[in-house]
Amino acid sequence: MTQPDSIFGARTGVWVIVLLLLAFVAIADVSAQPESLLRARTRQSQSKSETGVASFYAHKYHGKKTASGEVFDMHALTAAHPSLEFGTRVKVTHLENNLSVTVRINDRGPFIKGRVIDLSLAAAKQLQMVQAGLALVKLEIVE
Repeated sequence: MTQPDSIFGARTGVWVIVLLLLAFVAIADVSAQPESLLRARTRQSQSKSETGVASFYAHKYHGKKTASGEVFDMHALTAAHPSLEFGTRVKVTHLENNLSVTVRINDRGPFIKGRVIDLSLAAAKQLQMVQAGLALVKLEIVE
């Protein structure tokens, strides 16, 4: 009497190869996703306008390096954006009081879902949003 190749039968090798190929395709597809999502987000962010929630950052980061390499100055009119190029000038309009300020992107952020921009303290003061902490804003790239 002969012994089977495994407890699953002689076709186990074929199934292992099929499963490995399926796993490889799934992994390749997942690893491609973040890049395509990033490209889509960048295209959206670099359109003429964007609306969402703004927050601000100040004392905790004052004097520390930003993602662009420059030192953060909470008294300057700067901001953090997830994907706009450093140096991009953006008009930020507070949609509740219609005040606006133009800032220069020099950092990355915000890192909280649902927020579109992190403003310096100086920019937040000009929008009169410091007390509230958050504001609904419209972003427009200044050309």
